[in-house]
Amino acid sequence: MCGIVTAISTQNIVPVLLEGLRKLEYRGYDSAGIAVLSNGLQRVRSAGRVADLQALTDESGVTAHVGIAHTRWATHGAPCERNAHPHISAGLAVVHNGIIENYEEIRERLTARGYVFESETDTETIAHLIHHKLNAAPDLFEAVRLATNELVGAYAIGVVTEADPFRVIVARRGSPLLLGIGEDGMYAASDTAALLQVTRKVVYLEDGDLAELRRDGYRIVRGDGVPVERETAISSLSADAVELGQYRHYMQKEIFEQPQALANTLEIIAGGGSVNPQLFGADASGVLNGVRQVLIIACGTSYHAGLVARYWLEAVARIPCTVEIASEYRYRDSVPDPDTLVVVISQSGETADTLAALKHAKAQGMGRTLAICNVPESAIVRESRLRFITRAGPEIGVASTKAFTTQLAALALLTLALAKIAGRLDADAESRALNGLRHLPVAVQKVLELEPEIEQWAQRFAAKHHALFLGRGRHWPIAMEGALKLKEISYIHAEAYAAGELKHGPLALVDKDMPVIAIAPADELLEKLKSNLQEVRARGGELYVFADAGSEIVESEGVHILHMPEHYGMLSPVLHVIPLQLLSYHAALVKGTDVDKPRNLAKSVTVE
Repeated sequence: MCGIVTAISTQNIVPVLLEGLRKLEYRGYDSAGIAVLSNGLQRVRSAGRVADLQALTDESGVTAHVGIAHTRWATHGAPCERNAHPHISAGLAVVHNGIIENYEEIRERLTARGYVFESETDTETIAHLIHHKLNAAPDLFEAVRLATNELVGAYAIGVVTEADPFRVIVARRGSPLLLGIGEDGMYAASDTAALLQVTRKVVYLEDGDLAELRRDGYRIVRGDGVPVERETAISSLSADAVELGQYRHYMQKEIFEQPQALANTLEIIAGGGSVNPQLFGADASGVLNGVRQVLIIACGTSYHAGLVARYWLEAVARIPCTVEIASEYRYRDSVPDPDTLVVVISQSGETADTLAALKHAKAQGMGRTLAICNVPESAIVRESRLRFITRAGPEIGVASTKAFTTQLAALALLTLALAKIAGRLDADAESRALNGLRHLPVAVQKVLELEPEIEQWAQRFAAKHHALFLGRGRHWPIAMEGALKLKEISYIHAEAYAAGELKHGPLALVDKDMPVIAIAPADELLEKLKSNLQEVRARGGELYVFADAGSEIVESEGVHILHMPEHYGMLSPVLHVIPLQLLSYHAALVKGTDVDKPRNLAKSVTVE
């Protein structure tokens, strides 16, 4: 959601800024812009893709050594050039991620002082406020510090001014921002991927940090002006990891990376014969001992992973589990319990609602916290007492795939650890469970080989406007995930229901134009699911069934069967989500939608 790149270098930074924006396209955006210091302040903006901005920049022939750039996902004001970043105030330019909650109050004050607003954004308020502070501050750095102290809400900002052309000022609170230390200068961005082209040496800013970037170095202070040191890290990402390679889209690439992502995530148990609680942190035994219940907090796809885990935790570990949508939990008058393990799940680790919900739970006295996340340096990881880092690698496609399956792997390990601590996992069961996890990458690879059959199914979905997904038990959340994927990237309206709920409303929608996708593992609920499928066929509904071997569901007119390679017991949800990902991907291809950057959506949701 929005993206920032800034640079100050001995080299021409315009290509660096534009390439950085391209690497941030996956976050979701509807306009883009760049401002550089070159014979004064020059700004180029486009209400479109970065490619459009590139064309305009090439046409202008601008080169520079200092600049800021931005991709905007509209919040305040329509997606148009007038509202695109950077925003300017008398030679000073600002880019901004986040939302300023008190911008109307500040805007009213500044308007009374003679400032004229040209956009509908909260960001233009920041530009004018910093310009106003320059009247009393000794320099740009202090003006930004004074201005940010008045801002309420979340922000990551980059600031340049033609009056002080030898530095860039950046600051963050609530939105991610990191510095890049290059051989020829200093950089900053909202995501490491934007900087891999120039450096892997990074510094992660913390909430409330303000940094001054010069060609030969940087300094960081807190909001009160006190200098601080932040650790320098070498990013584990490589430039190759965020390239498409042989694939048409990042989503396709990431679907097919799942065997390796699972192998990497589960490498931690590769040679072990038992589940050690220290998989989740050095003091995990102390935190996990005495846990009476589990509260899982997440959003979107991560929420679906939590719903699957609820079935596992209650069936295997025999521990009560509640799963909450983060944006609801933080505003609900809940009952805290210090013996609850609070598990927060996020691909990016910067999801605003999940981070706020975690802080809310801690403020209520629930200090047993665990983050399951794909980004080790993220805010959610830093806020949690325990952590499990999934090793999915960078996920660029907005529709999450490999992050989801690696989250399920992590939650399976947590289930086994809690079951073992509670004395509900004997040695034989533990060994079988670990062997099943180790075999997951091979099993997923076999499911991926079904792609040609799924591609044929997808052809039939192109003309559809609605679809219904059905599942039972631990596969109901997988049906929910399948429906989410289809609507995210193909724009086909899709809903998921527990199959037993058909007669309680959804059956009214079923007809020949409503395809019904069913997940049919060979488990204890299969016979009941078959009855539900008969209800669909009796109303003329067309069925697409993902069935395990041995399910004995027969293909016939109106009933299409895709046989899964093997039944996988408790871990079956990990396998059954793969064909649903592929179905969504190929349906989107047939419809010609933007697979990796679906309209109105953002990859990293860093605002409420």
